[in-house]
Amino acid sequence: MRADCENCFGLCCVALTFSVSADFPVDKAAGEPCRHLGTDSRCGIHRGLRQQGFRGCTVYDCFGAGQQVSQVTFGGRDWRGAPDTAGQMFAALPVMRQLHELLWYLNEALTLEPARAVHGEIRLALDRTEALTRTGPEALLELDVAAHRADVNTLLLRTSASVRAQVPGRKKNRRGADLFGARLRDADLRGADLRGAYLIAADLRGADLRLADVIGADFRDADVRGADLTGSIFLTQTQVNAAHGDAGTLLSASLVRPAHW
Repeated sequence: MRADCENCFGLCCVALTFSVSADFPVDKAAGEPCRHLGTDSRCGIHRGLRQQGFRGCTVYDCFGAGQQVSQVTFGGRDWRGAPDTAGQMFAALPVMRQLHELLWYLNEALTLEPARAVHGEIRLALDRTEALTRTGPEALLELDVAAHRADVNTLLLRTSASVRAQVPGRKKNRRGADLFGARLRDADLRGADLRGAYLIAADLRGADLRLADVIGADFRDADVRGADLTGSIFLTQTQVNAAHGDAGTLLSASLVRPAHW
């Protein structure tokens, strides 16, 4: 569930859309190769992406979907050498990414001891999801990925409830809340439900988010310096990459401290 760019054909640099914003300095249509993508599928400005305005590239994480599509779904056929595969390959990436994101969540759920009562069902969902990642391009593109996500989400909700119940007292419920720029410095958010919350540019310095469910929460430009994110449920590398942290930010071992922190 980690990106292996060496075994990918630069799919995120072609398949995805860029729009001029704080994350990108140019517009790029889906299916159009980024002007910085080399014929060797490497980024020509990888070390200077943020300096040149391509912050979005440093935040994005495919959960390993890029190499899965490149090497498994299409058997190592590069879209350059086999242009007839390009359309399907580019369309397959976002579907595969969603499946790999679910694999990330399901694998994490199996490590959460308070949710052991759900582990049998989680393993079945994990097996089903892994099987879907091994299907051919036609089946992959016909998949109702939204329905599959909904089924898995039912298990993730049960997992979350079991884990957050370990925090005593009443937990904050800010699911889907608009917390844009919110002042949450040193806030006690242990066991909080922050699913889908908009934490864009929120001040979370020194906040305690242990055992908080942050699945789908938007951490763009959130200030998490000195915050405790160890044990935050379903926190992904993409969310971490989007935030601003420092040496004092505490992360679980499964996550990598971004170079820009």
